[in-house]
Amino acid sequence: MDWRLILRHRNFVLFWSGVVLSQIGARATVATSLYQIYELTRSVAMTGLVGAAQAIALITLSPLGGVMADRWDRRRLLQASQAVAMLAAVGLAVVTLTGIVRPWHVLVCVLVTTAAATFDQPCRQALVTNIVPRNLLPTAVAMLNPSRELAVLVGPALGGVLIAVSGPGLVYLVEAITYAVLIVVLAVIRVPPTARAEGRGLPSVWSDMGEGFRYVLRRPLIWSLCGLDLAMTVFCAYRVLLPAFSDRFGIGPTGYGLLAAAPSLGALLATYVVIRLVTRSRRLGRVVLTATMGYGVVAVLFAQVSVGWAAMLFAMLLGALDAVATTIRHAAVQLETPDELRGRVQSLYQITSRGGPAVGDTAMGAVAGLVGPVTALTAGAVVPVLAAVVMLLRPNEVREYAGPDQAPAQK
Repeated sequence: MDWRLILRHRNFVLFWSGVVLSQIGARATVATSLYQIYELTRSVAMTGLVGAAQAIALITLSPLGGVMADRWDRRRLLQASQAVAMLAAVGLAVVTLTGIVRPWHVLVCVLVTTAAATFDQPCRQALVTNIVPRNLLPTAVAMLNPSRELAVLVGPALGGVLIAVSGPGLVYLVEAITYAVLIVVLAVIRVPPTARAEGRGLPSVWSDMGEGFRYVLRRPLIWSLCGLDLAMTVFCAYRVLLPAFSDRFGIGPTGYGLLAAAPSLGALLATYVVIRLVTRSRRLGRVVLTATMGYGVVAVLFAQVSVGWAAMLFAMLLGALDAVATTIRHAAVQLETPDELRGRVQSLYQITSRGGPAVGDTAMGAVAGLVGPVTALTAGAVVPVLAAVVMLLRPNEVREYAGPDQAPAQK
């Protein structure tokens, strides 16, 4: 599929631009929160509590966020979630700039922002299907994922520079501005309402949640992809270790920002390959399994290096492999789900795709506090390698997945 066709859709281009800018602010804040907690406490285990705050919000609220994405006007719900996140960023900026910030302030802000994102992400993913035709959806997803990586590339690097210039408070102010921009963008794009957004004769919230759970359980392809996601993000949670690795390399806050951004640079450099794979390959299942296995191997190598430039190279490779696996997983879940269930399925998938890294940060921080960052990451990285090898050696829905037009039959 020619990616240029997507750029002819005005609403998609506006939405895409607003999302990228918003994500730049969000990613700068995630990196800054990790750095600020580490600076305040000098503890990897305490830094891991950032992940714990994210995990609590994601796991408890994601199913509700999915139901709301299928019931309410997705554009307005997305605007509301951005407004809540913006207010949280402003609050954290105030306590930081006035010098009264404590670790719990940062953790509360992370909790509130992630809670807002549990409603944001299902809407954001489901809204794409209302903006572009179905035949362009794989290309749209393939472009949105590298765009996310652009945000992760620019965000942490920008955060590192802003920290060096004026401290974390400035980062939080910039984040608030990016949220405001997306709110305005959402106000000007045209999105057709979903059938259930009118609010007539809807079943109970619990019934809607149950329908989403039952749908996922009946789709081995979807829950198997969720399992692969968890194997990578929980056991290879390297981002929480980056402040400690930066300290070990002696590269300072700017170097930390560059190291945190390196995986996204790798993902962006791999964009052309990713788009070609998603739109042309008929062996997507084997591709995602190979990328998962490679991700674990590279994570082991990343843990062993002792100089900053080598760590950045391996971090770039991690980003490239993650982009391949993530894009295929996201596109498959989107295409295997009917629109009336897409918000709920995306919210359940979000528990793994975003909750996994949050749980991983918590667990990795705790383990690294006991055995050190190198040993913790080396041991954890073995898990995705083994998971991918097992699935490559025996027939299963993931290995046989060919793509959106040739997916294995689901019962």
